[in-house]
Amino acid sequence: MIDRMTRYDFILLSGNKDSFLESLGSLGVMDVTRSSKPVDEKSAALLSEAEAVGEEISRIEKGSDPHLKALESERDALQREAQACAVWGEYDRTKMDELGIPVAFHCVPEKKFDASWPGQFAVQEVAREKGKVWFVTLGDSDVPVPALPAPSRTVAEVHRDIEAKEAEIDAYRKELEALKDTLPSLRDKLSGLRREMGLYLASVSGESAADGGLTVFEGFAPSSEDERLAKAFDELDCVWFASKANVEDNPPIKLKNNKFVKQFEVLTDMYGRPDYNEFDPTPYISIFFLLFFAMCMGDAGYGILLVITGMLLRKVPSLKNLAPLVTILGVGTFITGIVMHTFFGYDISTLPWIPSWLKAVMITGTIAGFEAQMVLSLVIGVIHLCLAMVVKTVYATRNKGFLGSLGVWGWSVLIVGGVIVAGLAMFKLLPSNVVKWIVIALGILSALGIFLFNDIHRSPLKNIGSGLWETYNTVTGLLGDVLSYLRLYALGLAGGMLGKAFNDIASMTLGDGSFGIGWLFFVIILIIGHALNFAMCCLGAFVHPLRLNFLEFFKNSGYDGKGRKYNPLV
Repeated sequence: MIDRMTRYDFILLSGNKDSFLESLGSLGVMDVTRSSKPVDEKSAALLSEAEAVGEEISRIEKGSDPHLKALESERDALQREAQACAVWGEYDRTKMDELGIPVAFHCVPEKKFDASWPGQFAVQEVAREKGKVWFVTLGDSDVPVPALPAPSRTVAEVHRDIEAKEAEIDAYRKELEALKDTLPSLRDKLSGLRREMGLYLASVSGESAADGGLTVFEGFAPSSEDERLAKAFDELDCVWFASKANVEDNPPIKLKNNKFVKQFEVLTDMYGRPDYNEFDPTPYISIFFLLFFAMCMGDAGYGILLVITGMLLRKVPSLKNLAPLVTILGVGTFITGIVMHTFFGYDISTLPWIPSWLKAVMITGTIAGFEAQMVLSLVIGVIHLCLAMVVKTVYATRNKGFLGSLGVWGWSVLIVGGVIVAGLAMFKLLPSNVVKWIVIALGILSALGIFLFNDIHRSPLKNIGSGLWETYNTVTGLLGDVLSYLRLYALGLAGGMLGKAFNDIASMTLGDGSFGIGWLFFVIILIIGHALNFAMCCLGAFVHPLRLNFLEFFKNSGYDGKGRKYNPLV
């Protein structure tokens, strides 16, 4: 949910503004309206220094930076050179130069090497490998083969350079490892720079008054802090006013959710925080993204891998904030994988030792001739879209009033009401004659809202034209929106089938099952195959559920997401 905000306006002597902002920062909850980007040379310099410190922290944490990559690239180039020189073996280039006899280096396919050449020319064969022949010629040979560029040095000389480069790389890595002791001080420095920049941007954002003698600041804080802040402001050397924040003030958005929902706020921020009069989509995302992700993964074994991954991420400083979310997704995937009866690509519903009560919750078979899991995906999609329309109706009514939201009510009555009636009729919970009159009533009520009263301030003719256009867009878009949820079934099915395919390929290596080299290939194929499938499933299970939430749900719920994030002075 969106935390309610109180707006504060402060008037103070311009000479006191720095100490005043320090006092606000010590309170820890006051978001002073200010630019989020540098506004002059000083703020640009602070930002540049903060970015440099941040990059240094990242370099030390990851144990890698451009210089290390450059060293490793130089080593790799030397290894390639050594590989090219190795075929020629060792030779004394100095003596060759002293003899004054030109030496040419050649390489030809084995089929093109003429066995009579050694008898005709001064030819010395060096090596035969991979269908090729390497040889050298002395003097002005007329061998009908173009010469290769002569090696600049021998393989031994290149190996000495490789050893030196490896030593340089090891020394630099040890240097990076030693720098880890400086991380706490660097993090403190970064925090201080960000704080200094925040205070500076707040300072220059104040409006001058009385020929520069006074400065006016605007800020916001959660309304739950009103009593504490009032006592603190009374002790400051300023005049202050408080009022309930409204949409026109463009207050910052602070989300207030429980521990479970809070893990999904990172996904909300990827799209954008809600406006002050909008709804917080995070609770809906927490439920449906988790469900969609788990359905796209669709494998209980992969759920276990995600839980293990989440536990390991806790030990990575830069990623430990994502560890709880990954763990939650892993638990959801494991449970859903059991329901989808898949464990590392194996159909566990066929196992005789699985308890009957567990098999009872597994979704198998068909519904009306269609795969049950496919039907479930579409049903979940319909529920998701209906929920979006209900949310849109509730917030439209709250923001515009009932009369100002009749058009939205019309569509919700038609679609959501129609889905509910269809469900009741399908399960024969309502008599057919009652269903008939309910459908007629829903049609009349929705038509009034959609075509006649979608905007009570316009003429009926304009409303009818607008209603027809909206009907075209809704009808053509809604079917596509519903069908989009088939991806939940398709991705889960694809991942399961690919996992099964790797299992089958691995099983082929066992032969009669006797212990031998086949078991080694069996394990290798399973590990590599499922690792690749797990990675692809994770990618698809992240991207497509985001799409269903960001596109289908947000579009049908009217979510805008252009609010600014709450950023208090500290």
